[in-house]
Amino acid sequence: MEELTKNLEGKGIRPTAMRLLILKCFIGSKIALSIGELERVFQKAERSTLFRTIKTFEKKGIVHQIDDGSGIAKFALCEDQCICDLDIDLHLHFHCTACNETQCLTNQKIPQFTLPTGFNAMDANLVIKGMCNKCSRESS
Repeated sequence: MEELTKNLEGKGIRPTAMRLLILKCFIGSKIALSIGELERVFQKAERSTLFRTIKTFEKKGIVHQIDDGSGIAKFALCEDQCICDLDIDLHLHFHCTACNETQCLTNQKIPQFTLPTGFNAMDANLVIKGMCNKCSRESS
């Protein structure tokens, strides 16, 4: 837990018990998590506490939000050197239509783009949809 505490303090976040537990949950997850999924993990926590923690983590660059087309916001852990900047650090995401899990494909970067004059991009998201390797094996 000392490492997690240093991680939060390094981002300017006070390391409360709940924040440490949520960070540990994200570190242990290979998929993006929704607030609802966090509620199932932390059944005694208030939804508002989970939401505020996620928003703090997002603002400080610990997690990033993914719109995978499911209508439910999901969040994934940022890599250590992640900047989550539109021009620097955008990557693909994969949404499995069978199990409904979403994963970051951090080695697959979104190509640079140029917008017409007067256009101002605020966010970009590229989601590949299909079946993950686990679901593909199960359906074979």
